[in-house]
Amino acid sequence: MRLVLTIPALFIVIGSPIAGTIVDRLGRKPLLLAATALYGLAGSSGYLLDSLGMILVGRAFLGFAVAGVMVSATTLIADYYSGQARATFMGLQAAFMGLGGVLFLTSGGYLADLNWRFPFLIYLFAWILLPFIVLTLYEPQRQPALSKEPVDRMGDPVAEVEAPSTAEVRSTASVPVNLLGLVFATALVTQIIFYLIPVQLPFYLKSLSNANATQSGLAIAFATLFSSMASLSYGKVKQKLGYVSILALTLGLLGIGYSIIGLAGSYPVVLLGLAIAGLGLGLLMPNLNVWVASSVSDAMRGRALGGLTTFFFLGQFLSPLFSQPLSQQFGLDKAYLLSGLLLLVLGMVLVSLRQQVVTFIRDPVTVSRSS
Repeated sequence: MRLVLTIPALFIVIGSPIAGTIVDRLGRKPLLLAATALYGLAGSSGYLLDSLGMILVGRAFLGFAVAGVMVSATTLIADYYSGQARATFMGLQAAFMGLGGVLFLTSGGYLADLNWRFPFLIYLFAWILLPFIVLTLYEPQRQPALSKEPVDRMGDPVAEVEAPSTAEVRSTASVPVNLLGLVFATALVTQIIFYLIPVQLPFYLKSLSNANATQSGLAIAFATLFSSMASLSYGKVKQKLGYVSILALTLGLLGIGYSIIGLAGSYPVVLLGLAIAGLGLGLLMPNLNVWVASSVSDAMRGRALGGLTTFFFLGQFLSPLFSQPLSQQFGLDKAYLLSGLLLLVLGMVLVSLRQQVVTFIRDPVTVSRSS
């Protein structure tokens, strides 16, 4: 039965690069429309299907649908907005994703008490959005690549150049290979570590304070709530800090939060650690999305954001493979503590080598716009 929960993540990993190619070649809105329709169909299929094999097939198609929705929606936001407006809106996107998770997970738990099939019907809410997608969204006109971003006084790239008079329109597109490598690696590592919370936290709380399933669910929702709060404030944070500085702050918050969880001796102290870690996660997702969207041309934005989605969900899929041996070898408390210390070290390294990091990520590879 664990495959029912994990197989969508695997197919999101597979589907995200495909979705990125489609939105760059065929357009953003058509994929969003098709993926939303498939999301409702594949997600709700478990209500009718009796065979576990067929349910798994439905969950696989659900993974493809999620990949299409996430990549096309995020790319549309990046196309519609630029600069500070883009940062603010992507913060809203991350916040509502978190709040939606709390709402529908809570509803799913209630429906599951009535009948195990009822939670599958929640996916049908996606079909309510179809007419709004058709009537209100439009396919944006893509712009040529702009000049490199300016650098703020902290040595971080800041908001992209918006004034046409200051932007040098080029016939080639720069692929920031080093930057994408850093961002994708960050997404992978942080998601492997972050998923120690939903995967292992119930067992940890059980051993720590004999917490029941409801208390574990509330603890996870607590982290999600603080994540959403941080995402809502991302636009204001971005006004003051550059991408590299926000990434260092994010790693620091996650590291402190996980260290507190590992050292906690009671349920309330774990909640404190979850709140701090949630703040870090809430800044992480919009920061990486905006960073990637602002660093590539319109022509390859879908593929770049598709790659980021791939590494986010690859980290989620791989997390149990890393966390289970670690927790068995050292115990769950040490697993959280070691993960927190690792993130703190990475954050301090990023701060101390910030200028070198900025130099490294500003070394693009130039390719033809047709590629």
